[in-house]
Amino acid sequence: MEKTNEISINIGKDTILFFDMDGTLVDTNFANYLSYLKAIKSVIPTATDISYNPNERFNRASLKEAFPSLTETEYDSIIQQKEASYNEHLPQTKLNKLVADILIQYSKTNQTVLVTNCREGRALSTLNYHNLTDKFSNVFFRKSSDHGNRINKYKKAITSLSLSAQTVVVFENEKQEIQDAILAGISIDKIISI
Repeated sequence: MEKTNEISINIGKDTILFFDMDGTLVDTNFANYLSYLKAIKSVIPTATDISYNPNERFNRASLKEAFPSLTETEYDSIIQQKEASYNEHLPQTKLNKLVADILIQYSKTNQTVLVTNCREGRALSTLNYHNLTDKFSNVFFRKSSDHGNRINKYKKAITSLSLSAQTVVVFENEKQEIQDAILAGISIDKIISI
């Protein structure tokens, strides 16, 4: 049994570790918020500030809720500009040291897999910024071809890698994603909720 301050996990030589990125391995919420804010102000100069809530991630659904009268063109422009400006806000991201230490330690001996709903460019920028890119055996990103459709990222990774779900330990922070891990066959006692 490995004990790392607040995280206790049983990792054997055949254990495969799945890591979520946003909110689990790296806190990206504030950088994400700043990127959206800059993009919104560039498309809608008269927009009032949107308050930052550290407990909720500002996302595409939040954008539509905050600005229900956005045209499709304005919406698309905001999304494109948000993605384009994200890298300038990377210093506002924070590494979760407990999870990162586990990743770094076990990347030398076990298969470590990034399983994220983040798009490839932003995920790689974030991992590069924190010097973690080379710590993963495999990476799974959200594809732009997903067209906003929700997919079970854990099932996708297990199937793509031809793994047994019983060999997987998951690090995740979102309730829905934890439910998806369980639906993919990963035992609840092998899911570390961050």
